[in-house]
Amino acid sequence: MSESNPESTPEIKSTDRQEQPTAVLRETVPMNALREFFGRAYSSVMAAVQQQHVQLAGPPFALYRGMPTDVVDVEAGFPLAAPFPGGDGGVVAGVLPGGRALEAMHVGPYETLPETYGKVMARMQAEGLTPGDTMWEYYLSDPGTEPDPSAWKTLIVWPVG
Repeated sequence: MSESNPESTPEIKSTDRQEQPTAVLRETVPMNALREFFGRAYSSVMAAVQQQHVQLAGPPFALYRGMPTDVVDVEAGFPLAAPFPGGDGGVVAGVLPGGRALEAMHVGPYETLPETYGKVMARMQAEGLTPGDTMWEYYLSDPGTEPDPSAWKTLIVWPVG
């Protein structure tokens, strides 16, 4: 059981996003294998981006297509300052779509992300918005340098119609 803490209630805001080029590794992954996939994806993408001399334009992210079940269609990588020309090891050019989205800052361990997603969905329903078929998370904290999961920050972005 978790206690309700007003400080942990995420601020949810509406924003208009610009399309963002990315370099990603995309796979269909069992939910219990996401951590391994992310480790492999971020190292592969970083190597490909450095090889192509393309500048990063933000923190690592994961984009999810459709609602996750026991498996998820996911791409993980980095936003870029310019379109990615292509790379090795399955790393491909991608894009984070532009348009209206709801954003929420999640603070805490990854295991509690569903609570923040639930609050974003409630806001969509309250405003009569239609959720997009993709959503993504920017990982603003590095677990390697911030060992306390309660301090991890993840920005959720969910396009709406």
